[in-house]
Amino acid sequence: MALGDTVKMRFPIAASSLLAWIAIIGIGGAKPLELAQTIEKRGDDCPIAPKVFIIDMFPPEGEAWYGIPEFNLLAKNITVPGLSPLYPDVHCTQSGEICQVVTGESGPNPPSQEINAASTMSALTFSPLFNFTKTYFLIAGIAGISPKVATLGSVTFARYAVQVGLQYEFDPRELPANFSTGYIPQGSVVPSEYPQSIYGTEVFEVNDALRQLAISHASTAVLNDSSAAIAYRANYASIGAYRAGSEAPKVVACDVATSDVYFSGTILSEAFENTTSLYTNGSGVYCTTAQEDTATLEALLRGAANNRTDFSRIIVMRTASDFDRPYAGEAATFNLFYADQGGFEPALQNIYLAGVKVVEGILAGWETVYERGVNATNYVGDIFGTLGGKPDFGPGSVFNDNPVLLGRRGMKGVRARGLERARR
Repeated sequence: MALGDTVKMRFPIAASSLLAWIAIIGIGGAKPLELAQTIEKRGDDCPIAPKVFIIDMFPPEGEAWYGIPEFNLLAKNITVPGLSPLYPDVHCTQSGEICQVVTGESGPNPPSQEINAASTMSALTFSPLFNFTKTYFLIAGIAGISPKVATLGSVTFARYAVQVGLQYEFDPRELPANFSTGYIPQGSVVPSEYPQSIYGTEVFEVNDALRQLAISHASTAVLNDSSAAIAYRANYASIGAYRAGSEAPKVVACDVATSDVYFSGTILSEAFENTTSLYTNGSGVYCTTAQEDTATLEALLRGAANNRTDFSRIIVMRTASDFDRPYAGEAATFNLFYADQGGFEPALQNIYLAGVKVVEGILAGWETVYERGVNATNYVGDIFGTLGGKPDFGPGSVFNDNPVLLGRRGMKGVRARGLERARR
């Protein structure tokens, strides 16, 4: 990640925040937040049962919720074994109705963003300190955005989270002439073939009825913008396909692509746009790019399979901090490294501005709507059908539409077994 006077990409840290973050890490044993409140440790006899649990990925996202007038997330701070060593505490309101975790970015020798998210969320999901059986999880982070769908500062809500990085990869200089990308789905031999070797984390689908309610709540917010973002997005107006990218920020229903590779540019973005459509059987709409969501959802799904969480109570909200590709005539490297896109601060502000409307909507409608749950009218779960039902994407349930425990990795197809044996 390039650092300059300002940093404004998919998972950026403003220079001042980065310096403060590094300084904190350098203080031996010090926590990222020096809080006056006592860190609590609770046992199985009195688990906290949040109504809403906010999941942020790195400090600027988490800090968007601090010092706000609606509620105080720093009233209670609970140390949870297994969370990130940099962010070992869950923060809650005094009543415990609203809680938050920062899954963790990384230190000087960074592990995978997905590893951080999966590790933190697995530890949290199975912690005896909490009862999550009625909790609504709000994934609330910034992301890259496709100018085909939305613009800087927009607030997006996903139905699908697609792991676009789980593929074969060839250097573009070694591609056959008829290949449009160096990414080939696992077990397949051409980019357009559905993956023949399924690992189980390729696609997750969340409750669309709940998503629509979240969109209705978020749509009451007045979103933040910046003069720099207004100026930068105007460059996208010259291409008809990018008209949405040149408009003002708004709330949008579209889907998130997950990859640990921090990609940028038209060719890769279009390749992963195609991957999103392919993996969801044409129903997914690629718009945001992130690094953690499939990992977070896998941990919550395993919790649901063990009656720890309710997978139909998940909202995936991403706000747009930067464009995933350049405008006409701009170099991809300039767009990523040097352009003053102006979307970082509005994206952070809009996490709070839109997100707090969702939180308040859930709390206000708890007794009438949300406590009993929002009935899902679509399939909810992973590509395996782990929680039961028949996925409306992919090859269908591997468990005959019944909720059962996972066995060995992969599908039972002849080609998949052959590839698994070849790997060994």
